[in-house]
Amino acid sequence: MAVARPRLLYVTDLAYPARGRRYCDEDIFLTSRLRADFDLALCHPCDAAALMDAFDAVVVRNSGPVLAYRREYDAFRERALREGTPVYNPLTGRADMAGKQYLLDLTTAGFPVIPTVDRPEDLGLLPPADRYVVKPKLGADSIGLRIVPGEELPGLADGKVLVQPRVDFSYEVSFYFVDHAFQYALYTPDPHRRWELAPYEASPADLEFARRFIEWNGLAHGVQRVDACRAPEGGLLLVELEDLNPYLSLDTLDDRGRDAFVAALTASLHRFLAR
Repeated sequence: MAVARPRLLYVTDLAYPARGRRYCDEDIFLTSRLRADFDLALCHPCDAAALMDAFDAVVVRNSGPVLAYRREYDAFRERALREGTPVYNPLTGRADMAGKQYLLDLTTAGFPVIPTVDRPEDLGLLPPADRYVVKPKLGADSIGLRIVPGEELPGLADGKVLVQPRVDFSYEVSFYFVDHAFQYALYTPDPHRRWELAPYEASPADLEFARRFIEWNGLAHGVQRVDACRAPEGGLLLVELEDLNPYLSLDTLDDRGRDAFVAALTASLHRFLAR
């Protein structure tokens, strides 16, 4: 008698026009490999709530910015939490999954993050800079991001946006984790070309930096990406902790690297389903 295999609803927006990335290629590759262990069906994020009851778990992958389907995502999240539907990544993430408030919280807590405020009375806490970055608290994928001079900040810091100094970094680097296990790191040799990435050899100090944020977030299962920049003083500063649907840039890895990531993800999903 055949043993029933776990059924996964894999949520992705294959048509999302991401700049410098092809969501569809990454998810076609991943699902082609995950089918060795799971029965899979792909769906658009707007359809997840209507379909998820027929599956053992929902896997949220390259589903695009939630801003594009806020009402549908909120309904999916509310129903999944109410009914106890297993969602991977779990919906308890404290970082991008919950908006950008975490950048303010981490700044206040003294973590190595780009200094961030959201109120006029706190602008004086930011270090001096030639320009400042202003972005919506509920933004994603640089939607609504502006770079402005300091004199414009009092009229913009209304509690609905984040304000940060524009850092003249030498490069950005991303650290990729499955559960709490580091998988690989990629960086931008040209800081002006965000998605032209190359393999990065992470030092012990780099990994200690990245793991601080993974531990802070507290997700026992899931895929997370820690985005950081190398500041002029030489240290790393957190740019973003992506815990909802991080793009993985698997096309940058060689075959061995992709195989290792698929093996880690498959094992994580089995642990998640058996918890």
